[in-house]
Amino acid sequence: MPDTSQPEFRPFADDAGVQNFENLSFENGTTRIALYGSLDLTRDRTGLDRARALRAVLDAIVTALEAEDLPQAVAETTRASTTVKNPFA
Repeated sequence: MPDTSQPEFRPFADDAGVQNFENLSFENGTTRIALYGSLDLTRDRTGLDRARALRAVLDAIVTALEAEDLPQAVAETTRASTTVKNPFA
């Protein structure tokens, strides 16, 4: 079940928010949301509660996406590498 001690997770609102429940994390971003970890959905009441919590987060993500005029794909951005002085030399 979602951790209710965390602030509300608003999909795509910032590049810092994280929604955790059990061992699954949704890392927010303005152009993407990354999912990490695992979640066991057992065939019992606990599994049902976890599935509903997962659905609530996914429904919020889908709602946020449906509310926008979306591009076909997000442009991939990469940072140029920089050379730094070797601290051990």
